[in-house]
Amino acid sequence: MEQAAGCPAVGGSYPQKNAEILSSQYGINLFLAGLLLTFAWAVHAVGISKSHLLSYLITLMLIQLLWMLWYLCRSCTQRRLIQDKDTHAGARWLKCGITLFAVITLILDSFKIGYYIDFSNCLSPTEGIFPVTHAVHTILQVYFLWCHAKDVIQSFKTLERFGVIHSVFTNLLLWTNGVLTESKHQLNEHKERLITLGFGNITIVLDDHAPQCNCTTTTLCSIFSQGIYYLYPFNIEYHILASTMLYVLWKNIGRKVEYHQQNKTPFKFHGITVGMIFGLIVLTSTIAIVVVYLIQIGGSKIKSELALTMFYLHAIFVLALMCTAGIIALLIYRLEDRSLDNSKNPARKLDAELLVGTAAGSWLLSWGSVLAIICAQGHPKYTWYNLPYSVLVIIEKYIQNLFIIESIHREQEKVNDDIKTLRIVTISRGSTLSLTPLYKEIYNGRAARDSGDIPCLFKGSICGRENDDTAVAREETGQDNSLVMHSASDFSFCSRNSVTNNKRRILKNIAAFLFLCNLSLWIPPAFGCRPEYDNGLEEIVFGFEPWIIVVNLAMPFSIFYRMHSAASLFEVNCKT
Repeated sequence: MEQAAGCPAVGGSYPQKNAEILSSQYGINLFLAGLLLTFAWAVHAVGISKSHLLSYLITLMLIQLLWMLWYLCRSCTQRRLIQDKDTHAGARWLKCGITLFAVITLILDSFKIGYYIDFSNCLSPTEGIFPVTHAVHTILQVYFLWCHAKDVIQSFKTLERFGVIHSVFTNLLLWTNGVLTESKHQLNEHKERLITLGFGNITIVLDDHAPQCNCTTTTLCSIFSQGIYYLYPFNIEYHILASTMLYVLWKNIGRKVEYHQQNKTPFKFHGITVGMIFGLIVLTSTIAIVVVYLIQIGGSKIKSELALTMFYLHAIFVLALMCTAGIIALLIYRLEDRSLDNSKNPARKLDAELLVGTAAGSWLLSWGSVLAIICAQGHPKYTWYNLPYSVLVIIEKYIQNLFIIESIHREQEKVNDDIKTLRIVTISRGSTLSLTPLYKEIYNGRAARDSGDIPCLFKGSICGRENDDTAVAREETGQDNSLVMHSASDFSFCSRNSVTNNKRRILKNIAAFLFLCNLSLWIPPAFGCRPEYDNGLEEIVFGFEPWIIVVNLAMPFSIFYRMHSAASLFEVNCKT
């Protein structure tokens, strides 16, 4: 029996909204407690050690493991329990990306286990338990995301909300821990570089929390300690990607799914040769620049200045190309008349919010550099290159965000409604017969065999086909004459289709080029090539500690922006 209109919706939505609010507050408090514990360890708070922080993270991971095991077991025993799927969530290429990062994270965990074994005499047991627990957590979480990232949960919704949000903030805390550890390592190297640049008046006491005992195997310890910091960027990206995928799963709980046919959009290299070539040139040159930068920086003042100048000139050139490509893409969109898809889509909404939110990190650093250049009393020559670089960073992200957000909101291209049928007039012995096969059938290159439609237009060529079962009378002498006439609108389809294909080809090349450029610009800050640290001018204007705090807070968002932009541009290339 149906109840009064609106009553079921109100009664069902109230507890669901309550559960959403309660679970979100639980997750925020979980995260804040861990964040303060991490901060207390970083500043050497009294009574707080690294073992306390690791114990807290281990506990969170174990709780998440129990929830994931329960969810997987329930899904196996009741396979039809979850029927709804969000086709936009958990794309296959995204799962492949997170799997790659997870594999490198497992290598990182093995390095940490080896590091603990070599320093086991003076390290807490939690430092050995943590990488083992983290490895198990990583394996099970990747399997969970592969199998259930698209789920739209409709049962045990309150319990599942708490389980999913717990997983989201557990990954965010693991991301925070990785960012802090990696930042402390970068900070230690940064002070040594500043001294070589002549900023000896900047002093600060640093502590890398090194073990207070000797390593049992010196060579292995050196490999483990150095290798860990080169693998941290992948670990950081893994956890932030996992948290975003889990957040989409949390937003989908109890959602009413609109069933639409989702067209598969596989990635194809065909038609994007130009964009790939230019993008690979940028990627190769960027890797070379990073290698030279890391070798030269800190060697001497002259070498450090040359390394900074080289980095700025290369980045200015790449950013200018990216701005140009983005403007061309936006101009093509302005020439097209296509509506936007405004349907409810948590994954797409999160993508747009993350693009703008994480871009703010780079904008903060860029505006800080611009202000430092304006206010500084002395300007070494290489610092002037920082001005166009910072301005281009702001402009490029602004243009790229517009391009990506509009691209993911644009509806898939549909057939022009103005051309529905192809008029074919057959004249035989003075008599006229009008045959009008369906446009869709002609467009696909096949006539409707069962309806007796004979002529067809395929890929701009005209062809005639005979069908012995047609109603057209045929004389025994075989002296039939037929003439196929096409109106101007029939041929206009070919030209419109050609223009559309050219636009799509340009857009795909631009998306491929920007994809590789964003991967290229992710590499320098992720692997220690950070002119915001090494410039030295900002520390003089703002002070060493305030600027380092700003950089350490903004840099992780800037790094994530590049990887997230690359993922979004990959999707744009597939959809275009």
